[in-house]
Amino acid sequence: MGIRNRFACVFLSFSLFLFFLMVPSESATDTITQSQPMSIAQTLISSGQVFELGFFTPGNSSNLYIGIWYKNIPARRVLWVLNRENPIPASDNASSLTIGSDGNLRLLDGKRNTVWSTNVSVPSNKTIAVLSDNGDFVLEDNATGWISWESFKYPSDTFLSGMMIGFNNNTGEKRFLSSWKTDDNPSPSKYVLGLTQDAPPQVIFWNDSKPTWIGGPWDGWKFIGIPDRGQGYSNGLNVIQDTQQQSVFLSFNMYNTSGVTIIVVTPEGIVKTMVWVEQTKSWYVNWVAPANPCDVYGYCGPNGVCNKNGSSICQCLKGFVPNSIEDWRNGNWTGGCVRRTELLCQMNVTSLASGKAKNDGFLKLSGLKLPDHFVYMYNQDSSGCQQWCLSNCSCVAYAIVTGIGCMVWVGSLLDIQQFAIVDGDDLFLRLAYADLGENHERKKVIIVVSITTISVLLLFGVFLFSLCRWWRCNHRVKRSSKVKSSALITTRDTSQDSIWGNHATHLELSELPMIDFDKILVATDNFSGANKLGEGGFGPVYKGKLEDGQKVAVKRLSSHSGQGAEEFKNEIILISKLRHRNLVRLLGCCIEGDEKLLVYEYLTNRSLDTFLFDAEKREQLDWAKRFHIIQGIARGLLYLHRDSCLRVIHRDLKASNILLDDNMNPKISDFGLARTFQLTQELANTHRVMGTFGYMSPEYAMEGLFSEKSDVFSFGVLLLEIVNGTRSTSLHHYDEKHHNLLGYAWQMWNESRSLDLVDEALADSCSHSEVVKCIHIGLLCVQDHATDRPTMSTVVLMLSSEMEIPLPKQPAFTIQSLLDSDLRSQCNNICSTNGDIISTIEGR
Repeated sequence: MGIRNRFACVFLSFSLFLFFLMVPSESATDTITQSQPMSIAQTLISSGQVFELGFFTPGNSSNLYIGIWYKNIPARRVLWVLNRENPIPASDNASSLTIGSDGNLRLLDGKRNTVWSTNVSVPSNKTIAVLSDNGDFVLEDNATGWISWESFKYPSDTFLSGMMIGFNNNTGEKRFLSSWKTDDNPSPSKYVLGLTQDAPPQVIFWNDSKPTWIGGPWDGWKFIGIPDRGQGYSNGLNVIQDTQQQSVFLSFNMYNTSGVTIIVVTPEGIVKTMVWVEQTKSWYVNWVAPANPCDVYGYCGPNGVCNKNGSSICQCLKGFVPNSIEDWRNGNWTGGCVRRTELLCQMNVTSLASGKAKNDGFLKLSGLKLPDHFVYMYNQDSSGCQQWCLSNCSCVAYAIVTGIGCMVWVGSLLDIQQFAIVDGDDLFLRLAYADLGENHERKKVIIVVSITTISVLLLFGVFLFSLCRWWRCNHRVKRSSKVKSSALITTRDTSQDSIWGNHATHLELSELPMIDFDKILVATDNFSGANKLGEGGFGPVYKGKLEDGQKVAVKRLSSHSGQGAEEFKNEIILISKLRHRNLVRLLGCCIEGDEKLLVYEYLTNRSLDTFLFDAEKREQLDWAKRFHIIQGIARGLLYLHRDSCLRVIHRDLKASNILLDDNMNPKISDFGLARTFQLTQELANTHRVMGTFGYMSPEYAMEGLFSEKSDVFSFGVLLLEIVNGTRSTSLHHYDEKHHNLLGYAWQMWNESRSLDLVDEALADSCSHSEVVKCIHIGLLCVQDHATDRPTMSTVVLMLSSEMEIPLPKQPAFTIQSLLDSDLRSQCNNICSTNGDIISTIEGR
């Protein structure tokens, strides 16, 4: 009997083993189809094992939801909830997520009733739902890849990299973050984070539609009402505006970082930036808002200033007194302050007739979080801003903010906070003459004394300078042998006079540090060949290290350069006023004798062309890096065109003018040919066409007409180069029926062979949908007529979303053959070492 039992056990085990071999194991998937729904016991896992989607029950809840979380982070935190307002009882074990017969994504309960649906119009019923590696859950057509619905357009309480919040007034679309009601209930609560419709927009945190915290307006780099020198809150943030679409979106991009960063709105009414720390296996909070009582909107009431470090947290602005002394003493500051003395234009007729009234004035208050409810005066400069405010009785204050411009206030001043001087901005407060008082008179005395003192010091300084100049000029011969340049010997330095020419430009120069020529000689080892990084139209560029250890790149104007003093001056004036994470930073300049030098931050990976057009180095640029570079260049151009304090047309955008930092973040450089535009100006003409063949738009190359769309054309060429990995003018890479890369790209697009354009080095890393989208956008940018090309704001929006993109028209790629035959012969002697050509031709 025992033998038979043992035999039966062995036989049963063997049978089970054969059964498991014959039954295929169910592997993880990232896709839902009509025939493959997701049940409660299953989850979706993105292809790169980054995100997971499945059913869950939060905390002590008795309801069932579908959510998304990071797969490999053990402290599971739900990032997005599908059915926030449509829960299923946790006891319903037969629920499923599937694709309905109409192609929509549907959540079904155990009785096959539809609890939730995407409810969108789909091109066909052949749709699938896919969980991507960036956490976006999308409903797309299985044949064309067309996306009909995506979770990123319906954020929950968490801001993920790749998401955008904001609004589109043309379509009525609104996206915002809303917290869970409680830790056990993911339903939307009263706390909402979004953007205002101000110009420029502000980030705002609402509590039941009432503001509880405001981060101030966007200056093209940051929200100015948030004092955070480390930029912990804004790292990866960017505001994308499109005036034609009447849309403004705040994007969040952390793809280039190794860690995981999210922004969360909590049920307690707090906004947090959180970073996952792998070493401690925990979430680290590196920024919160509101962080203290002063962050609470209007904490000190109208015309009150909140200072978290002050002896009294709330104080009245100068010239104002508490609205209620009793409330103020009891610590109730919400009533704020009122003006002590009426402004001149607000006085009654009797007071004005007495003739004793004096004009109002402005008091400068520094280091402030500027008040809410401002009016942006886009057409006023600094002097015009003050004059406008003084001539309008309703104006009570004004400010000039870099990246924004003129801001004015009417009525009460609300939500002011005292920051450190370096973190805040200057507010010019309008006061009656009586409230300027003693300080006003004292200021006059100080000014007179200061002018006298400065004049004496200047005279003494001129004497010392002349003495030093005489000594240096008489000892220059010895040093000149070291640098092998007789041009350094001079008896009088007139170079600054000839370059700057007028007082206004001297003022521009004073904003930029001047670096001593001797220090640059030491930093570059006397411009040794070993430190030479390259050479362009301006002249050679050298690597150097300043005495404080900072690495720099020194651009030295060549005496035979195609660019001259005008371009040198232009670059200093422009780039010293511009600040953006995707623009190279100018650290200082040097003008001595015939030497003209620009000192920039040193970027380890040098320029994009050194990677992109090198057979070996291009392997280091996988598709994720290239797409990140494309997006960064687009954001930098958008800043130049729309968001900076100056409206700038670059005119020489190309791969060699895109520098890369340690993390392959792109930075636009070389502003020697850039030009500024008025806000209302759309087009300009020049008889001096300068740029690089292959990147110049047809209207600029042939007629001397340039605009924002000239840069858009150059961006389109550069985008296609990044996808393809070759120069647009490398004719030998294409057969004889294609003039250049643009012609080849157009042919591949027309034949639905866009992927044939892709660099072979990207075969294993590229996202087909992103690549095709980039080619599509590139062809839109290089269309023949400038009016057909999109603006950079639209380009940025197309790159970062799944919006519908119009079809391109045939590009003007035949322009290259014309330039080759007609113009290239004119510039044989002005070729840089990397093959880029700069020419001066007459516009027709």
